[in-house]
Amino acid sequence: LSVYDKNYDPSAELAILGRLSEKLHLMTITDLTQESLALHEMVASGGGQDPGEHIERMSMLLKKIKDFVQTQNPDMGPPMASRVLDSNGDSRPITIPDEFRCPISLELMKDPVIVSTGQTYERACIEKWIASGHHTCPTTQQKMSTSALTPNYVLRSLISQWCETNGMEPPKRSTQPNKPTPACSSSERANIDALLSKLCSPDTEEQRSAAAELRLLAKRNANNRICIAEAGAIPLLLSLLSSSDLRTQEHAVTALLNLSIHEDNKASIISSGAVPSIVHVLKNGSMEARENAAATLFSLSVIDEYKVTIGGMGAIPALVVLLGEGSQRGKKDAAAALFNLCIYQGNKGRAIRAGLVPLIMGLVTNPTGALMDEAMAILSILSSHPEGKAAIGAAEPVPVLVEMIGSGTPRNRENAAAVMLHLCSGEHHLVHLARAQECGIMVPLRELALNGTDRGKRKAVQLLERMSRFLVQQQEEQESQSQASAQVPPQATPEQVPENDIPEQLDSPASQYPMVV
Repeated sequence: LSVYDKNYDPSAELAILGRLSEKLHLMTITDLTQESLALHEMVASGGGQDPGEHIERMSMLLKKIKDFVQTQNPDMGPPMASRVLDSNGDSRPITIPDEFRCPISLELMKDPVIVSTGQTYERACIEKWIASGHHTCPTTQQKMSTSALTPNYVLRSLISQWCETNGMEPPKRSTQPNKPTPACSSSERANIDALLSKLCSPDTEEQRSAAAELRLLAKRNANNRICIAEAGAIPLLLSLLSSSDLRTQEHAVTALLNLSIHEDNKASIISSGAVPSIVHVLKNGSMEARENAAATLFSLSVIDEYKVTIGGMGAIPALVVLLGEGSQRGKKDAAAALFNLCIYQGNKGRAIRAGLVPLIMGLVTNPTGALMDEAMAILSILSSHPEGKAAIGAAEPVPVLVEMIGSGTPRNRENAAAVMLHLCSGEHHLVHLARAQECGIMVPLRELALNGTDRGKRKAVQLLERMSRFLVQQQEEQESQSQASAQVPPQATPEQVPENDIPEQLDSPASQYPMVV
């Protein structure tokens, strides 16, 4: 009860949580995970009814005990309130955002996957839940239409970016993912072998039809993806990426895209030297082939080390071109790939020098709102790079960012605040602060600080602090000027001011603000 009490003495909490942890036998990560699963089972047994206050209080208590146990035992993994070293080498606390923690284990997710209801969980936790005979979503209690799990690549990338930003080591996924066994029957394997023989045929028509069939087989299920790769299809498909027959090229790159969905195949594709050939298709193929080449690069780039490989082989300028001239789907695929690649700091400069910032600003100001979410996410990443900050600042972004903070979606509002915070920390911060004041940023910032996402609130509070210091400085300068004016002798008149004391040009924040010409 003392832990539930909002007015308890915080200094006594650790001792209380220590006794609770010991008496409830919640001392290890296994104990805590089993207890969390049991709590979800209690909710599930309610048939979708409101779990009630007692369940909510137990859940809150479990989170506190988990934080305590992980803080006392750092080797167990990152707690919800972790500590990292700052630039001075001092330890500082940092809270892991709720959306990055698995609802079951309450840990920072290593391999987030999406279930059929749209909720995201840590793969190992939801697999254990399903294996226990449950057919409902632990969070929503809705019946899951299928037990299939879809990797949440976007969230995984966001977690990696958050870890990088906060000086934490990104969580590592298991290096030995479970493989469906057996991959395929003997007859299915014989069919795949026959198709691979046709890929080697000198007959273009046979190559095209075989590549098209492999494309469909790889799309169908995970077992096929494993079997096709194990049969040796990847090098053969790569050889067709340089085919003069555009339709064959399109089928081949799409088959590789479908194969890359399986984690083990990503390594095989990269180790086969696929990136230059995929970039060739991205530059020279049909529009559908270019779209699928971009999607393939996105799929491969979810592995951090492959971000470096892909970025160093000329993919980024080609993706920027597709973002500018592709179909709507092509632009979306290009934006997704660029977002993933730019999580790696070394790729940010490449993207900026390829002209990404003007394209992104065009999307941000597009009245149709197409690709707004993707554009704001990319802008937020690029603004942390010195070249990106300069390029964004040169595009007069403050009015649109202030508007976004006030009326955008929750995610776009936090990204707009993040971009503004970077701009107001750079070389021309006074210019951007003055422009933000002119655009009326204080009201939407206060609202975001109260009602935004966790990250949005943090960015808004930091921006409000900078704006407040700026306004105080402005007021002090005005008072100083007023006092100086009051000390001028009464007999002084404009005609008596020496001509050489009159400046040729008056400086103002507005004149310093970068303008687009």
